[in-house]
Amino acid sequence: MKLASLRGGRDGRLVVVSNDLAWYTPADRIAFTLQDALDDWDICGPELRGLAESLEHDSVPKARFREHDAMSPLPRAYQWADGSAYVNHVALVRQARAADMPASFWTDPLMYQGGSDGFLGPRDPIPLRDEAWGCDLEGEIAVITGDVPLGASREEALAAIRLVLLCNDVSLRNLIPGEIAKSFGFFQSKPASAFSPVAVTPDALPNFKDGKLHGPLEVELNGAPLGEADAGIDMTFDFGTLIAHAAKTRALSAGTIVGSGTVSNRGADGGPGKPIADGGVGYSCLAEVRAVETLLGGAPKTPFLKAGDKVRIQMMDARRHSIFGAIEQEVAGA
Repeated sequence: MKLASLRGGRDGRLVVVSNDLAWYTPADRIAFTLQDALDDWDICGPELRGLAESLEHDSVPKARFREHDAMSPLPRAYQWADGSAYVNHVALVRQARAADMPASFWTDPLMYQGGSDGFLGPRDPIPLRDEAWGCDLEGEIAVITGDVPLGASREEALAAIRLVLLCNDVSLRNLIPGEIAKSFGFFQSKPASAFSPVAVTPDALPNFKDGKLHGPLEVELNGAPLGEADAGIDMTFDFGTLIAHAAKTRALSAGTIVGSGTVSNRGADGGPGKPIADGGVGYSCLAEVRAVETLLGGAPKTPFLKAGDKVRIQMMDARRHSIFGAIEQEVAGA
């Protein structure tokens, strides 16, 4: 089942989308918003599935689904907790700045709580007031949970996953060092993120296995391929582990979004990955590009995003059909 929120009010208008992303039918007789559905999933979930089946059989009113009409599936959420499950990414970035890599990073997930009171839509511009802040894209996988009890096990956490989606976790890299130096976490360096046009239930994703979404995450910058890293490879912490980590000391409310962090693959030789042009799978963010350039050449060459740059993030199925729709954003200057 695929769900989307069309523009309308702060929280959008919930619709069910066909598997091929061509059509939608309103879901307001079941739940007006996605959050409404998540709050009462035991009742709304089966009814939405029935509506999805009716849409596939062409037995309900339908209209053309246009991705540019979609907001992020949850236009605002009770909680946005972003992990760093691909420790290879963390290791490369820290190595490039000659920072130690604690051994615990491989056994205990990193996670920060980002702003969730308003997400960018998948076609909304990325606002950037100052290019000196070092604006970066981050191609990620994310999940939306139902209620997760305090102290949930990995298995309980996996069972609480309601939907899977893609994310562009926008980062202001040049603001990060100053914030980290205060030992109080990210804030200004993590502006609004954007999510894919549709969110998909795990049962409708044959490539979602053992808490990981397998398959290449395709990231483009200005029409050129930047990354095709496989989201199911080198994911040190699966989503069950990430959600259980978040729920260690607090219960999570239905509508919590948990992110994977930047998707990242090691190179074939176990070292830094190579650009796509050199036979590698590339990168899902510019910070990793710059880290590899620093490690191999002594200094970064690739600039961060500037006004007018265009970002595209999507994942295709085995038949090259888009699964979640595409995040397509242009950086908008001040």
